Amino acid sequence: MRTFHADSFVLPLPPGHSFPMGKYRLLREAAASLPHLQSAEALPASDGELALAHDPGWISAVTEGTLSAAQQREIGFPWSERMVERARRSVGATIQAARTALLGGEGVAANLAGGTHHAYAHKGSGYCVFNDVAVAARLMQAEWHRHHRQLLRVVVIDLDVHQGNGTAAIFRDDPTVFTLSLHGARNFPFRKEASCLDVDLPDGCTDQPYLQALDGALATMWARHEGAAPGLAFYLAGADPHEDDRLGRLKLSSAALAERDRRVFNALRERGIPVAVSMAGGYGRDLHTTVAVHLRTLHEALLSWHAWRADVGLPGRPGRAGAAAMEECAP
Repeated sequence: MRTFHADSFVLPLPPGHSFPMGKYRLLREAAASLPHLQSAEALPASDGELALAHDPGWISAVTEGTLSAAQQREIGFPWSERMVERARRSVGATIQAARTALLGGEGVAANLAGGTHHAYAHKGSGYCVFNDVAVAARLMQAEWHRHHRQLLRVVVIDLDVHQGNGTAAIFRDDPTVFTLSLHGARNFPFRKEASCLDVDLPDGCTDQPYLQALDGALATMWARHEGAAPGLAFYLAGADPHEDDRLGRLKLSSAALAERDRRVFNALRERGIPVAVSMAGGYGRDLHTTVAVHLRTLHEALLSWHAWRADVGLPGRPGRAGAAAMEECAP
């Protein structure tokens, strides 16, 4: 399974900054233990690609370093050339994952970061400069139409603990993209945007109520797609609903988050919908706990990738020894 990363572009953040920049390198290094998983450095998204979802003025302001102090505070990062490069490559990683899963026929691929769902068309917010999923969704629709002369419907399954407000706003009037967000009701952003389907969860939500809410949300989403099946999914598999997360306010166990991932991947594979996975948020008190949650997401994605290949008769299905090795490497 192919994954894409941009962790060599580390931002020069001030001491004590709350963003866990180090987790991305730790995740890539930990993921090297998973059999059949390949990682490549992401290519940067071009201005033209970014313009599919962002105002040209915003792209220019970010690129040229003319962001105001207020705009930088809203993003949460001070401007730097590395910030620009990292933001472009974070989008590029999701583009490459989506292209691999959909046009490459792989079924599943991942961005080892991404999920920058607070970025609007005209501004950044909440550690998000550009919206990787919005750009990648529109680019895949364009490429699919060019190759097949058909409309590509997209679903965004956002299970970060924070509502995907930027994504919801970008696709507000676009019936070809369905946005689902399952998030903490009282968490950031405090002014929510309307997704196609929003599920608000109370502080302290535990495993069983969460999984029941997820099942209900997925059932509703599939019911709304009768007769108009989606051809591509983006899955934001945030680690921040975990009980150890500093910003999450929910109480999910690691086992429940693995089950969450399993249910999403199984539902997509059963319907033949390719998926590009982004890691999204994760701010654990212990950074290694957050990395372990993300690693388990990649493990579940890898199992789904193997099942995809078995379903279509491609090489790569693990034999008995390979399957055993994967279970031994499971976080």
